[in-house]
Amino acid sequence: MTLTLSQWNQPSHCSRPAAKGSSNSASPRARLLSLKREPLLEDRVDRLSTIPGAGLVTSLTWALEAGDISRSPNIKHLISYCGLCSGQDSSAGVQKRSPISKQRNKHLQTVLVEAANLAPRWNPDLARIYDQEKQRGNHNRATLAVARKLVSYLLAVDRWGSAVEIRSEEARAA
Repeated sequence: MTLTLSQWNQPSHCSRPAAKGSSNSASPRARLLSLKREPLLEDRVDRLSTIPGAGLVTSLTWALEAGDISRSPNIKHLISYCGLCSGQDSSAGVQKRSPISKQRNKHLQTVLVEAANLAPRWNPDLARIYDQEKQRGNHNRATLAVARKLVSYLLAVDRWGSAVEIRSEEARAA
């Protein structure tokens, strides 16, 4: 086989077009759905997707990135792991609070913050939390409060192993 000069300088993955049936040509939605169909993830992602405001991307990212929930002793640990709390420096008994922590899971933090921007449209409880925090501070503070609450919902569904049941207003009042 003889190579021309232009082919010689190209990496091998650039010279061949992707096959029509390969995963590279599949849409991102199709790739997400194929990941969701994994036997170990399917039930967990279906349960997590029942949370109003947490869609397929949020549920799948949580399941893949958070991993085994039994590793986390409490909700504060998970909020810290997701990078949804402020950093803290302490020395000689003096504690300084800083903006959001840089020691985090970047993928999970990004997905949770993006979900928190949209979740108040779908979940009245999260909308109430957003409005309360928005009155006290700015939009970013309110979004972080919603993201933290979303983490608590995800953790609860994961720990209990049951889907979310939405109650009507009459059932809440009773």
